[in-house]
Amino acid sequence: MPDLIRVACVQLTSGSHKEENLERAERLVARAAATGADVVVLPEKWNGIGDAETLRGLAEPLSGESVSAMCEWANRHGVTLVGGSITEVREGREKLSNTSVLIDPEGEVVAVYRKIHLFDVEVGGHVYRESEAEEPGTDPVVAESEGWSIGLSVCYDVRFPELYRILALEGAELVTVPAHFTLHTGKDHWHVLLRARAIENQLYVAAAAQVGVTGIGRPSYGRSLIADPWGIVLAEAPDEETVISAELDRARLADIRAKLPSLKNRQPDAYRWPSPV
Repeated sequence: MPDLIRVACVQLTSGSHKEENLERAERLVARAAATGADVVVLPEKWNGIGDAETLRGLAEPLSGESVSAMCEWANRHGVTLVGGSITEVREGREKLSNTSVLIDPEGEVVAVYRKIHLFDVEVGGHVYRESEAEEPGTDPVVAESEGWSIGLSVCYDVRFPELYRILALEGAELVTVPAHFTLHTGKDHWHVLLRARAIENQLYVAAAAQVGVTGIGRPSYGRSLIADPWGIVLAEAPDEETVISAELDRARLADIRAKLPSLKNRQPDAYRWPSPV
């Protein structure tokens, strides 16, 4: 198991035209691989963004062209690819899923995570209702690749620390957070939330973001970042389509967990959910 790996985050501005998004993502994945990355993370809905009607038109099964393209890219470059998320259509289900796939360097899908927490909010003078078109996932996911345990999450999930604690207790050393954060929330919450999840769970966080005005016609925050288990930001993207990367060191993670053993010092028997929750 390698103690050192390099992780890269792709930051882009996705519109509503899938083929254009595929072309841009392919170039940026190649650029990320050229940094020596072992793991590459794409942002949320990298292959297409739009309103509920547009998402239904963009949606595809896991056997569709977007996952097929990602499998080919992972195999071509010999990297583990966390496929941000795509809008997935599943047979027999009325609503769509916001789905992240983990693909190994041989181009095989090894894990599938469906976003659990849907963004139904009113912020910055805008109303967002993901549940109009999408349904929530039900299962946290941790998978092995590159000899590391990787926990999967998507965007709004980052506001729910319970999920990340479960991922940590299930062995995650790195958690990926593909995102499409709004400018209004991102400027105040993005860094705080990501660093908090890294600190409290003593793991690495890699957050690949959308930047600029995307297919919904509203500005997204960008600032893709990689944070270490001490909460230090190892890399952060400027406000443009780009790639960032950083080296992750398992020895540093182990040292932090040994000297400040907050995960071991938990008292599970004392944690009782109030009723009703």
